[in-house]
Amino acid sequence: MSEQTERSGLRLINPPGLYDPAPNGYSHVALLPAGARLAFIAGQGGETADGSLSADFRQQVRQALRNLCVAIEAAGGSPAQIAKLGVLIVEHSEARLHVFGEELARALGPGPKPACTLIPVPRLALDGMLFEIEAVLVLTAE
Repeated sequence: MSEQTERSGLRLINPPGLYDPAPNGYSHVALLPAGARLAFIAGQGGETADGSLSADFRQQVRQALRNLCVAIEAAGGSPAQIAKLGVLIVEHSEARLHVFGEELARALGPGPKPACTLIPVPRLALDGMLFEIEAVLVLTAE
């Protein structure tokens, strides 16, 4: 069983009998410590602070991950405390999955990644939006 324990007590597990999800940028199970506080980060798209949106998929993913990290910091957390990600991709393909995996590794660094569900969708909230990511964060108890 592959496992990583973080400062927050969050445990990411990939149990025997399930395939290795690491190449696709996620873990199968996220266990939270008793009494943990949760923060829910709304879906972040690839818009910059001024509202501009690149037409390039990779740039949208990179910016959305930057936006996610800004929101996580505002909640008093760090990317290491992400328990669960939800990802929406327009015109999903295996090539786009690889781009997401590369950018997630770039944003979160080495080691196991959070539990994650990727959902292909026909469109997102704004015209031209190709990617959106939300997170559940485990914060230390107050």
